[in-house]
Amino acid sequence: MKKGKGMEFVGDSRITADKKKFIPKDYSEYPGKTEAFWPNFLLKEWLVGAVFLVGFLCMTVAHPAPLEKMADPTDAAYIPLPDWYFLFLYQLLKYEFASGPYNVIGAIVIPGLAFGALFLAPFLDTGSKRRPIQRPISTTLMFLGIISVIWLTWEAASHVEWETRAEENKPVLEQEVDINTEDPGYAVYEQSCISCHGENLQGGAAAPSLIGIEYDVDEIKDIAVNGINTMPADQFEGSEEELQQLAEFIVSVNEEAE
Repeated sequence: MKKGKGMEFVGDSRITADKKKFIPKDYSEYPGKTEAFWPNFLLKEWLVGAVFLVGFLCMTVAHPAPLEKMADPTDAAYIPLPDWYFLFLYQLLKYEFASGPYNVIGAIVIPGLAFGALFLAPFLDTGSKRRPIQRPISTTLMFLGIISVIWLTWEAASHVEWETRAEENKPVLEQEVDINTEDPGYAVYEQSCISCHGENLQGGAAAPSLIGIEYDVDEIKDIAVNGINTMPADQFEGSEEELQQLAEFIVSVNEEAE
C-alpha cells in the first residue's frame, strides 16, 4: 500500500474529539466574586477554625468546668444537669407543651423539625447570590436557630446557682479519721446526725461529708439549728450544752484530719 493512498483512519468512541487537557478554571474574569477552593478558600476556613479553637481552649483554661462527686443512684436530692451545649434542650423540656405527656414533642419532634430545617436549607434556597439579605430563607432559618439556642441556654443557666451547686457536689477525698467514740459530742452526733451523715462523718445519700469542712464552732451550731442549702432548719432537738458538744466534736475531727 502506497503512502497516503488507501489508508483509513478509525476513531475511538471512548475519546471525545474535543477533549482538552485538565486546566484549572481561570477566575480572573470574575474578580471579587469567586475564588479557587484550593488553596484560597480552604486556607481561610483553616485560619478561622484555628482562631476559634485557640479562643475556646483559652476559655477552658481560664474557666474550667467544675468536677462533681461520683454518681450516686441513691441520692434522690441530686438534680442532674446536661453539659452546657445541651442546656437549650434541657430548658425546652421545662415548658408545658414539651414536657409531661408531651415529652416526645419536646425531646424528638421540635428538635427534629429544627435540625431538619437546617439540613433542608440548601435545598430550599438554591439561589446563586452570596449576600445574606438576598437569601431570605437560609438567613431566616439561621437567625431563628441561633437566637433560639442562645435564649434557651441563657434561661436554663440563669436559674442555676452554679457556685452553690459546685460546692455541694464537689468530690471529697475519702480520709481515714479516727473517731473518738468516747467524746460526749459523738453521743449527741449519734442521736441527731448519724442517720444522714454516716457513722464516720463520711456523708451519705441525703447529706454531704462533714470531713474537710471549714466551719468553726459557732457556724456549725448555726447550721445545726437554721440549716443550710438542702439541709432544712430545726433538725437538732437537743439542749444548748449538747449543741456545743456536737459542734466542738465535729471541729475536733476536722482538725485531726488536717
